[in-house]
Amino acid sequence: MRGMFIALMVMGAVWTGGLVWSILGGMVLVPSAAMISIGSARTAPAVAPAAAPAAKPAAAPAAAAKPATTSAAKPASGHDGHGVSHADQVTTSTKGNQPLEPRIVDGVKNFDLTASVVQWEVAPGEFMEAWAYNGMVPGPLLRITEGDRIRVNLKNELPEPTVVHIHGPMLPNAMDGVPDVTQPVVQPGESFSYEFEAKPSGTFLYHTHHNSVMQKSKGLFGVMQIDPKDFKAPYDREYFQVVGELNGFFVINGKAFPATEPIEAKLGQRVRIHLINLGEVIHPMHSHGFATKIVGTDGHPVPEGAQLLKDTVTIGPGERYDLDFVADNLGNWVYHCHILSHVQNRGVEPGGMISLITVTP
Repeated sequence: MRGMFIALMVMGAVWTGGLVWSILGGMVLVPSAAMISIGSARTAPAVAPAAAPAAKPAAAPAAAAKPATTSAAKPASGHDGHGVSHADQVTTSTKGNQPLEPRIVDGVKNFDLTASVVQWEVAPGEFMEAWAYNGMVPGPLLRITEGDRIRVNLKNELPEPTVVHIHGPMLPNAMDGVPDVTQPVVQPGESFSYEFEAKPSGTFLYHTHHNSVMQKSKGLFGVMQIDPKDFKAPYDREYFQVVGELNGFFVINGKAFPATEPIEAKLGQRVRIHLINLGEVIHPMHSHGFATKIVGTDGHPVPEGAQLLKDTVTIGPGERYDLDFVADNLGNWVYHCHILSHVQNRGVEPGGMISLITVTP
């Protein structure tokens, strides 16, 4: 009996260990020798800041819709253990959430999305298999104006069926993107178009709604921003911060620190952050140096008298917050998730869901 009891205890420990491993995606592996300190991150090539966008970014050229990839040697296997991948590598120089230029056909704005498999560099030297729209994670930013007629054309180049659910705007039922409820799945090699009038204005989402826990966790998600008619931005700088998890890494806009991009502003400028959670767990996002005013939630404006001023905003899966602040405090300030295991890469800090707010004279 004693021997049987010991055997059962060992089997239970092995099962429990496997369960923890499957949930955390290998987050507590041996420390990576490639990690660098916050102080040196600003000089690392992987985090060289791009120019900050204007208040309302100009549409990107059509070529930006599918980023350039490299034919460098592929890793022997994906981070998720799915074996050899023959997908193109996408390096950290390629950013997600880049604006997509629509094609205008008979007055309808057409956005072409191709879902495919890539090898995405989530942090310097860390490649993993991602399922991406137009080769980027998050997928392209679809920016439109309230009242526009929109057509989102999905082409499926994945090894399994998929769909797109557009999350938040008012849609005709047939365009809701839920398999076996409003449409059949889109099989590999097939296409499907979602057409609707853009309303109301606000910050919204699009993501897969088939085999969702796997497909979305691999990167099939993006942002749709609907601006009001005759929109005049009440801010000088604007940033989209899409937080979530990607194959065991905690990411902002598909990248883990030190590959995340900073939020940059000049002293005295007004800044808006569109904070969006497309992951599966909550993230309390904390801003050092600044409190942010909550001016919008889930695409809906917050009346001025009800706006909260907070330095930590807890955001759940699928939620969106529009946050405003004035850049009145010079320096480099950390912006990060305050669940501190989320600011690590494979158990090593700093990493994960860290960005910088940089205010210069």
